[in-house]
Amino acid sequence: MKKIIIPISALLVTGFAQAQLNTAENYVYSKNYLDYNGATPTKTSETVQYFDGLGRPKQIVNIKASPLSKDIVTKITYDQFGRQTLDYLPVPQNGTLNGGIYTDPLANVTSTPYGSEKIYAEKQLENSPLDRILSQKQVGNAWNDKPVQFGYDANIDGEVIKYTTTTTWENGATKSTIEYGGTYIVGQLYKNTVTDEDGNKTIEFKNGKGQVVLVRKVLNATDSADTYYVYNEYDQLAWVIPPLLSKKQTWGWDDQQALSYEYRYDGRNRLVEKRLPGKDWEYMVYDKADRLVLTQDGNQRPDHKWSFNKYDKFGRIIYTGIAIDNGDRNAVQGWILFTYGINTEVSGSYTQSGMQIPYGNTAYPQNIESILTVNFYDAYPAGTPSFTPTIPNQSPVLTDNMNLELRTKGLPLASYVKNIEDDNWTKNYSYYDTRGRIIATHSINHLGGYTQTESKLDFAGLAQQTITRHKRLSTDTERVITETFEYDAQNRLKVHKHKVDSNPEEILAQNEYNELSQLTTKKVGGSTLGTGLQDVNYTYNIRGWMTKINDPANLGNDLFGYEIKYTNPEDTNQSSPKYNGNISEIDWRTASSFNNNKKRYSYQYDGLNRLLAGVYSEPGSSIIANNNYNEQLTYDLNGNILTLKRFSKPSSGTTAELIDDLEYKYTGNRLNKIQLPTGVVNNYSGYNAAQNDFGYDNNGNMKVHMDNGISSIDYNYLNLPNKILTSSQVFFNTYQLYYKYRSDGQKVEKTYITSQMDVVGNLEPVELKTYYLDGFQYSQNVNFGSVSPLLLRFIPTSEGYYDFVKNKYIYNYTDHLGNIRLSYMKGVSALEIQEENNYYPFGLKHETTYLGLANGKYYNYQYNGKELQETGMYDYGARMYMPDIGRWGVMDNMSEKYNPMSPYNYAINNPINVIDPDGNDIYLLTWFSTDKNGGETGHAGVAIDNYKTVAKKDKNGNAILDKNGKPVTEQVKDGTFTYYDLWPNDPVGKTEMQSNVDADYSKGIKINSLSDLMSKDPTTHRSGNVDAEGRSADGIVKIPTTPQQDAIAKSTAKAEINANKDYNACTNNCSTFSQRVINSAINPGINASQTVTPTGMLARWPLSYKPTSVVAPNNLYNSALKIKGATNIKGPSSVTAKPYLQYFGK
Repeated sequence: MKKIIIPISALLVTGFAQAQLNTAENYVYSKNYLDYNGATPTKTSETVQYFDGLGRPKQIVNIKASPLSKDIVTKITYDQFGRQTLDYLPVPQNGTLNGGIYTDPLANVTSTPYGSEKIYAEKQLENSPLDRILSQKQVGNAWNDKPVQFGYDANIDGEVIKYTTTTTWENGATKSTIEYGGTYIVGQLYKNTVTDEDGNKTIEFKNGKGQVVLVRKVLNATDSADTYYVYNEYDQLAWVIPPLLSKKQTWGWDDQQALSYEYRYDGRNRLVEKRLPGKDWEYMVYDKADRLVLTQDGNQRPDHKWSFNKYDKFGRIIYTGIAIDNGDRNAVQGWILFTYGINTEVSGSYTQSGMQIPYGNTAYPQNIESILTVNFYDAYPAGTPSFTPTIPNQSPVLTDNMNLELRTKGLPLASYVKNIEDDNWTKNYSYYDTRGRIIATHSINHLGGYTQTESKLDFAGLAQQTITRHKRLSTDTERVITETFEYDAQNRLKVHKHKVDSNPEEILAQNEYNELSQLTTKKVGGSTLGTGLQDVNYTYNIRGWMTKINDPANLGNDLFGYEIKYTNPEDTNQSSPKYNGNISEIDWRTASSFNNNKKRYSYQYDGLNRLLAGVYSEPGSSIIANNNYNEQLTYDLNGNILTLKRFSKPSSGTTAELIDDLEYKYTGNRLNKIQLPTGVVNNYSGYNAAQNDFGYDNNGNMKVHMDNGISSIDYNYLNLPNKILTSSQVFFNTYQLYYKYRSDGQKVEKTYITSQMDVVGNLEPVELKTYYLDGFQYSQNVNFGSVSPLLLRFIPTSEGYYDFVKNKYIYNYTDHLGNIRLSYMKGVSALEIQEENNYYPFGLKHETTYLGLANGKYYNYQYNGKELQETGMYDYGARMYMPDIGRWGVMDNMSEKYNPMSPYNYAINNPINVIDPDGNDIYLLTWFSTDKNGGETGHAGVAIDNYKTVAKKDKNGNAILDKNGKPVTEQVKDGTFTYYDLWPNDPVGKTEMQSNVDADYSKGIKINSLSDLMSKDPTTHRSGNVDAEGRSADGIVKIPTTPQQDAIAKSTAKAEINANKDYNACTNNCSTFSQRVINSAINPGINASQTVTPTGMLARWPLSYKPTSVVAPNNLYNSALKIKGATNIKGPSSVTAKPYLQYFGK
């Protein structure tokens, strides 16, 4: 972290005469070009940072940064010790001083969106050189007496259990047995306590090595959820003991297998075996370069199958697949190291799985059952479709002509992805402009059709226009989707237009912002600028949390109103104010006669922020507290639901009907059976509690769910269901479901087969086939042997979907969780409501759901915006969710990140404020470039999931042997991450901005948990001479990926590290490194580059700067948030992007 102040104020006055800067002050002026016509900037972002006499920043002026082109000013103050204990929010001014300093930037704060709220957060620091935070109050009047409190202490005698390990060497890996060793004596552990605004305590205990030994979350005065982390003699994490197991202190083998996490390592400190609770061992095998070559899980092991990766000489994954090898993990590992070493694949050609593979088959493994993915870099493969831009004034296209200086070398250009269930392939191609930005893609689907996209990017890399061309089959008529985007002077999206084929253009959204750049009004739909079918208004509190979508108390012309209350619930008998971000109450109302009364849920939580009850009421009805749709739950310490009560509107009378009174029975975290209390009769209006047993496979996937009539579920190697069969029961029609997936996990087909009675009373088969092709969704019915035409049904839009059957735009009102609450379209003379959905807290729909006359059953995206399946489950991409029982049927791929909780929990049991991601992730960590505290260049790095392999045992703890008498093994995510980044070896000065200097690559830093990722600084483990950041990342973006994409990203990072290319502050810095790693795994990728042309002051420096395209941390953070499915799990929704040459260092 380099903090540099450059005394250039006199030069700036000359170079930028249009800015009225105060020459009596010390300052740094920066200009970021947002658009440029080749001669002059047409849009800029300008900032002035003023410093006091000690070189400390005292005021930041963002010139004309508000939507009304007024200045946004941030005040910075210090206490008598020079500490920044007050953090002020930026304040919009009445006008602009064109960069001048404000004597009182808070003078008009009451006329801004802040009103009379307290606009600064305050920290109380201890009176010691450590300056540790004792308490912290957030902005806002409501938080003035609700601080977060921090405590620093040591453990007392008997407070923490001491687990010890004895480690032996077995099968080429550590094997650590765990034993109860009493308790730690007083003062052996550091004890840090955090008490949130609502009094919920988290206590973390660390040993002298900095290793977390225990995380204790206090549930109530007598109980807590304790998660222990146990390390072996080599300081490797060997065991994780979740709360339900640690409560026992000592346990038997069955409990250990069902509830604990166990890890084993080889002699090179690589994780090679792991076992998750209720799941069989998983195995991992590496080559000499520490690249993951093979993985095996419990479902693959009986058939001796392994998932494999093959690499090129640069460490990039070139193809993946499934191989057969009868050897155990240790034998295979030894064979690879002894025979193959680095195990790099060479060029060649052979045919496998219906595809000509343009690589050899000399690296291990060679006994390949199927190829799943093939990746191409540097040059396009033979048969690549040509791309000729059709958008006027499009950027030139980068080619792979080796004679040109600018070419595609080093870029991922194409990938072939096979269907898992058959040998059909999807071929994906990417095309770049001469700045290395993706401007087009071409995807040939498994049916022979294609989807082609083309984008025109502006100077800052924002899309001005995109054109999507699509065919299901190569012989079909091409469908063309054209979208255009308009931005304001600071690149806030103002207008989004959409056009289907030659139909009239529709305006999907017209956005208006307040002076804090918060979206306040969105005009949705229509064809005329300035008007919309609906005006959707948004309101926020001082913390930036959304509080209203329209106003349910005063709908006016709105079809839907929604209010979220945190600190201000109205029904205080049912919910109390929440200050830690939990929601205390939600009101909603619609314009339909069905839901015209205002409705409300009041929420209650326990000390672990788990939802205990959602209490339903109707404030606008004659019986307010009718409890019609209450939901009540209890949990064990792992968060497994123990009991669930659910009510519904009575068929007669006024007393809510109890439709579910369920008791859950477990082995570990696996749900065995759902029972009813003694004397309670099964109510078929709710969950069918037939009290059947559930069944599971070796990976912990639910195989049998006879309460819902499901007799068997088959899974592919990604643990995705591809075959579901039902058995005949009184209350169920039998059916069959077949799914097809690409090997990247993308669902491409679904076939639903059932039977119906024909006109003469015979049961005849009925089949519905659905195709999922790049967002275009098709379906076809076969009824009683009659095949209906295959129809293109819809394509999603940013505000709903376009219905090709109706030839209409359908618009969705969604709540803060993405739940689709109301759908509507433009009718002949008025808006028509298509569908209206109300949900219980855990996602089950209220049984009295309104369906408009125009509703179609083919659009089934509802809760969290996910597709409802015929099984009653929602498809989240990585697994299926069961809203009727509030659980997943498949273990979380990232369960190790959340190891204090059951891997089957939904949304950490807080579905009011949290949704579960689709599956796997890459994490972009960013330390923002900022003008505060003397200026900081910023930094970026990536963290990628780790996997491990483990040995399989039977229920008695004995090793399972294959037919050759060798132990059987397997592989999974281990809950840890590997962090990669790039630094200069020595600080970079202003004369070296475009010079190559020695690089300092992190060799892959292990991060033990998501908590560590969020709260610790991974930049300290380096050998260079540049200071570490000294704090955790300011912003973290979670990017959804598949396991294969994780492997590709990790391979790319290692290849870059092995290449050891010199650091260059413009062309090979921390941000370009991170962007390349991300782009190697996702398609389309991102381009966060900004072109910097030296002008004014920069042009007169005594050095030769050339115009160049660079990537900086803030731009990278903003761009990553635009990736589909990406979310910021830490940090703001966007951050000001500064001109890169303002900063020196990283």
